[in-house]
Amino acid sequence: MKRIFVLISLIFSAQTLTAQQLVENLVVVTTDGLRWQDVFTGMDPEIAANSKYNQGDSAYIFANFYDTDPLNRRKKLMPFLWSVIQSQGQIYGNKLLDNKVNNANPYWFSYPGYNEIMTGFPDTAVNSNEYKPNPHITVLEYLNAQPGYRGKVVAFGAWNAFDRILNEQRAGFEVVNGFDTVRQPLNAQQQLVNQMLKNSYRPFGDAECLDVFTHYAAMEYIKARSPRVVYISYGETDEWAHHGYYRSYLDATRQVDRWLGELWSYIQSNPTYRNKTAMLITVDHGRGGINKDQWTDHGQGVPDASEIWFAVIAPGVVPAAGEINKPMQLYQKQLAQTMAKLMGKKYTAPHEISEAVLEIWQQKAK
Repeated sequence: MKRIFVLISLIFSAQTLTAQQLVENLVVVTTDGLRWQDVFTGMDPEIAANSKYNQGDSAYIFANFYDTDPLNRRKKLMPFLWSVIQSQGQIYGNKLLDNKVNNANPYWFSYPGYNEIMTGFPDTAVNSNEYKPNPHITVLEYLNAQPGYRGKVVAFGAWNAFDRILNEQRAGFEVVNGFDTVRQPLNAQQQLVNQMLKNSYRPFGDAECLDVFTHYAAMEYIKARSPRVVYISYGETDEWAHHGYYRSYLDATRQVDRWLGELWSYIQSNPTYRNKTAMLITVDHGRGGINKDQWTDHGQGVPDASEIWFAVIAPGVVPAAGEINKPMQLYQKQLAQTMAKLMGKKYTAPHEISEAVLEIWQQKAK
């Protein structure tokens, strides 16, 4: 009898989550290749002390990011994550607590990771960063086709591959990536951001702009047009890591955290979004940590590069459980359906889609 009651309860809970409008708006943020090790324990003193990686300025790194307590170190690195989101949302992926989040795709680099995030389908055919326009319908494309959302979905990415990853031409919503500029109509602030982008320094060549331009293009668009679904992808955490520049990587991480705070502050100050919006933050892949010399890299040759993390905040919808310390195994492929379920919808497409992370709703507030 108990088993029957539990089964009925679970079915009812799933139907309720699907049927009701949980939030009206969704913001998804990725910061490319940001290691879970730095998120959960702060800067790594061994890497920071290594002259190969500290850019000749270990004093700066230790002065700005070091503390003997890893909990204090992580808060120095990402104060918004470890204050507001920890107190009001949920954070997953601390492997030290046996709370595991991993890529399901076998490649552990960017296009396959972003495809997995956005489709819930770790297709092994998606095996190159130069892969063609995505044949799969992403959760963003699905949402753009729903009543009340058409023309209210937009994506911003520092890397110029997102028009392929999200298949902009087929999907029917604007994807502003790399050195793209936002389309008309534009206000004065948007025109200025576009002009600055055109004239900006290009340390990563033509493939990727600096994150500051992606961030302010997204912020000004949100303020001007009030989209209901926004995706923002920052890239410098990956670029500086590949360069082996740990100081710049840490600075980029802290800057992303500041921008998350700026974004959430605007959301909670605006009646269109306040307490009606979910924000989900994650990464496309991990990078090395067991072998400290592999922190710069990822892919199949780096044993722990499939280890990732994510965080979510949605007042009134997601219980405020903070850092999740329960042993569990979750996968990146579960995030697409989770995004849809946060909005009371069931994401459907012609391809396989993994189940949502139901633990989000099952966590009890501390």
